[in-house]
Order: sequence, then C-alpha cells, then structure tokens
Amino acid sequence: MRSEKPLVEMRHITKTFGSIVANSDANLDIYSGEILAILGENGSGKTTLMNMLAGIYFPDSGHIFINGEEAVIASPKDAFSYGIGMIHQHFKLVNVLSAAENIALGLKDEGRFNIKKTVEKIKELCDRYGFELDPYEKIYNMSVSQKQTVEIIKALYRGADILILDEPTAVLTPQETGKLFNVLRNMKNEGKAVVIITHKMNEVEELSDRVVVLRKGKDVGSKFTKDTNAEEMSSMLVGHPVNLEIDHPVPEDPRPRIIVNHLTVRNMEGLLKLDNVSFTINSGEILGVAGISGNGQKELLEAIAGLQPTEEGSIRYIDDDGSEQELIGKDPLEIQNLGVSLSFVPEDRLGMGLVGSMDITNNMMLRSYRNGRSMFLDETKPRDLAGNVVDELEVKTPSLETPVRNLSGGNVQKVLVGREISSAPTVLLTAYAVRGLDINSSYMIYDLINKQKKQGVAVVYVGEDLDVLIELSDRILVLCDGKVSGILRGGEADKRRIGLMMTKLGGGTADE
Repeated sequence: MRSEKPLVEMRHITKTFGSIVANSDANLDIYSGEILAILGENGSGKTTLMNMLAGIYFPDSGHIFINGEEAVIASPKDAFSYGIGMIHQHFKLVNVLSAAENIALGLKDEGRFNIKKTVEKIKELCDRYGFELDPYEKIYNMSVSQKQTVEIIKALYRGADILILDEPTAVLTPQETGKLFNVLRNMKNEGKAVVIITHKMNEVEELSDRVVVLRKGKDVGSKFTKDTNAEEMSSMLVGHPVNLEIDHPVPEDPRPRIIVNHLTVRNMEGLLKLDNVSFTINSGEILGVAGISGNGQKELLEAIAGLQPTEEGSIRYIDDDGSEQELIGKDPLEIQNLGVSLSFVPEDRLGMGLVGSMDITNNMMLRSYRNGRSMFLDETKPRDLAGNVVDELEVKTPSLETPVRNLSGGNVQKVLVGREISSAPTVLLTAYAVRGLDINSSYMIYDLINKQKKQGVAVVYVGEDLDVLIELSDRILVLCDGKVSGILRGGEADKRRIGLMMTKLGGGTADE
C-alpha cells in the first residue's frame, strides 16, 4: 500500500555538464508501496536525475529529502546507507565469480566470506520476492535476465528499500519481462519503492501506478497511470500531439532480392555465431529479425554487408533483371561496384557508422566522396543533405559544423539513419535503428522505413521491441543461438510465441 507521505523528495534539482543543462529546477516525489515510471525524450535528464539519487552525480543545486530529512548523497555508498539501489543498463558484475560471490563482494559486515550464509540469505530473498536464481552459478554462464536478477538481489541484500531500474526490459523476452514484473509487484506489495526508467508505453500502462514526465530537464507532469493513456503521455513528452500508429502497407509485387543459403559464421574468437542459416529477403518488404541480444543478429547483417568473413554458405543478390551475384568473398567496395546498394545502420553508431570528430556535413560526405571527379571534394550536396536530415528528423545541434560526438546518442542515431536512407538503397539493413530515440523520433524513423518499403527497397529491421517488430514487419525471422527458430508472418504474430522461439523453449517452421 502506498505511503501517505513521500519517501523521497527531490526539490529544485539542477545539474549541468559544461554548457549542457541536464536538469533544471526539477522536482520528484517517490512513495513506498508504489511503482513509479519516469518518461522523457533523449536528453530530458531522467537518467541523470536518478543518477543523482543513486550517488553517481552530485547536484549543482537543490535538495534531496529522505523520510522528511535532508540527505547528502555524494557516492553510491551514501545512497546505500539511505536504502537506495540502482540497476543500470550495463551490469557491474565479475564474470568469473558466482552469483553469491558477486552479491557478497564489497560488503564489510561480519561473515561476508561465509558463502553458506550468503547463499541462505539469497534463497530467502528468492522465496520472498519470486526470483529464480542458482547462487553457485558463474556469471559467464548466465543469460541477461539472470544477470539482472543478480544485480537486483545484490541491491536487496544490502537493504535497499528504493530500487531504481534503468530500461530494465530492453533485452528481455516477453516471458522474462513478465517474470520481472511479477517480482517488482511483489516488492511493491512489501512496501518497497520501485522506479523504472523506460520508453515503452505498453509497459508503463501495464506495470506502473504513477508516471512522471520530464522534458528538457524539467518535470512537466505527474499522473496516476489509470487516469492517463499513451497518447496523453506522448503529448506531454514532446509538447504536442503524437500519432502512435505504425503504418503497415501491403507489399506490392515482392520479389526475392537476397537469398541466404546455409550461412555459417564464426567470430574472431572462433565461436559459432550463425549456424546453417537460410532465408530470403524480398524487395518491397520489411523482414524483421527477433532474438535475444548476441544471438547472431549483428553477424548476420555484417555478413550480408561484406563486413564479416563467413565459413560456409552463400549470399546471392538478385537484380531487377533476374541476374545473380554472389556477395560472399567481396568487400563492401566490391559489392558497391557491382551495383549493389547496401545501406547499413550498425549497432555501434560511432564505432562503425560515423566519425565522431567530423561534423554532420562531412559524415554525409562519407557516402559520396568516391563519386568526386577531381582532387577537390564538393561539399554542396552533402551540406544540403545534412540540412535536410537535420530538418526532417529534428536533429538537435548547434550547427551543421558541430562534431557528431558532441551530439546526444539519439541525435547521433538520427544523423546515421538519415544518411543511410537518403542514399537510395536497394537493400536497407538496420540494426536497432531507434535504439535510444524518444517516441516522436522513433515514429519518424518507422515512417521513413515504410517509405523505403513502398519504393521497392528490401528492408531488414533488427529490433528489440517485439510490439513494434510485429506492427512494422511483413515477416519475422527469429534467431536463437545463431539458428533460425522459424519465420512468422508479421502484423498478427503472437508476441509470446516469438518470445519462446527466442529461447530454447520453443521453435517453429518457416512459412516460405
């Protein structure tokens, strides 16, 4: 049951990083016995605000009150002393140690080296809240959801009454998400305060009791979830109404564009990442790719783009006249010289997609500099393209001359996706094209991808939000441990079935 008075009060919090204002005069209340969702666009300050509560940052001004008394939280250790624990997107675990050893690591209380007692307490917490965990299992053998469970139990083991989770379901299957939600509800019922930072509206509506929206570093509203809806929350996020419907045009005359047969790929360490994978990518169609992170999605796109050596199999490109070209064995430039236009939006935006020290115009030029006919590069067209991308995708940048490394992650993503789509591809490969983007920007990207589909482009969309994947895709390829679990029709595919196919618990057959 929710407490009558706030357990945590954050008042007039301001935090800057140089000239960038992350939070400005922000206020937030957190109650025990409640699940609070925090929503905000990229750069709205939601994670920064929670990092100050968790002791990662210290506010430039403002006050934090715990149980009505002012608290000074200058480090994570201070935060733990107030019963605050934060679960970050990137886990802080030692892979070679067991779950129990990680949970006990760093404790100074008596008996901290007594693993038997540690395991007993872990089992008590598991029984109490509904966790499933083997305390003796090594971290390197665990799935993402198991590692997340270790992080949550580690916080509870240290006495956390306030638990903050940053994008907790980003890489979980629907089944794992359901289990996590049950655990969080059990924690709420025990009187814990639970805060989730998320961008998934359906999860806000399903899980939270109350939602707080941040915009440009300030709190712009707090509502009980039962009294609002996704459209209203989205309008609060961006300051104007947002259409949350994804268009799903019927494919017109889809024809095979790329045929992948018996593709096998190993990474640099010799680990098998793709195992005898076969499927077809059609023109004028969106092929969604679902799978738990690290199950071969990255290697699949890189192999098609000529960036990943292959062990066996073939990747054949079929032109409009029916002629075929084998892509395996050719580098990206050779593939381009064949007349094959592969636009690739990789996972690593600054590592593989863009040059961080270059400005937006010069990053646009990376796509076209080989077309120059003299020793001097013509910046006119790239500058025009940069201006169009900035305008159409609402990229927040001081100028076109700003180095892309100075932009927020979401704006970097907009620049990369805009550049790749504008190159008029015949095949568009995208890996997590909307990762880190706010709702408004995400729907802009969905519209751009659908426009490519209508123009006959063969689109491969690797995504982690299954609801979006189902709405956007015409077919969905499901990967598990580098193998094809099945290919389902999009639009009406069952999310739970996809979740089972992403694990070893379920499988299917291709529909083609």
